[in-house]
Amino acid sequence: MNSADWLSRTELLVGKEKLLKLKNAHVLIVGLGGVGAYAAEMICRAGVGKMTIVDGDTVQATNRNRQLIALSSTHGLPKASLMASRLKDINPSLELTARDEFLCDEALTDLLKQPYDYVVDAIDTLSPKIYLMYHCVKNNHRIVSSMGSGGKFDPTQVCIDDIANSHNCRLAFLIRKRLRKLGVVSGIKVVYSTELVSKEVIVPCENERNKKSTVGTISFMPPVFGCFMASVVINDLLEC
Repeated sequence: MNSADWLSRTELLVGKEKLLKLKNAHVLIVGLGGVGAYAAEMICRAGVGKMTIVDGDTVQATNRNRQLIALSSTHGLPKASLMASRLKDINPSLELTARDEFLCDEALTDLLKQPYDYVVDAIDTLSPKIYLMYHCVKNNHRIVSSMGSGGKFDPTQVCIDDIANSHNCRLAFLIRKRLRKLGVVSGIKVVYSTELVSKEVIVPCENERNKKSTVGTISFMPPVFGCFMASVVINDLLEC
């Protein structure tokens, strides 16, 4: 088997016609942390032919317990370029745009003017996350958004549903409340967990950009969220 056959197992499962759908699809992933990087990699490995990835952050020591690209050798390096190199190593033919930036409102609006077959929201910060979700609905982009994976320990409680049906998730509650004020109550798929978070695993933090608290995390939960998000994207692309 030569290098051109790297998708032969995927083709065996989904067939040539559906594999071509994936090759012709363009997916935007915003946020390349514990959830987003795994989502991006699984989408790439499924054979999606065009991707745009966005993250303005660099790898920190505390990322190493859960983030795909966080290694002792990558501390301080930009996540977008690290992820770009990894994705191109998986699929050298991938059409890839990597943006090393935190998206402000205007830049995000411009980004969403482009056509995408799916948008993956793995942003941690509330305001830009809601802005992205709102404008995806406004621009008729299909979107799947990650709710909070921090403080969770049980992967069997992770769910996929419309945001209107999400429950037992503090982040989802806050987002639903803000989106409702903008006139959006449904139409956004979310990955969330019904597992309740103990207050003991949340501590306030200072001098952190766009961050008011730190939540304890375990190695396997963000990847589970990321793989669930990738499954939504891939299944929906195959069904269209």
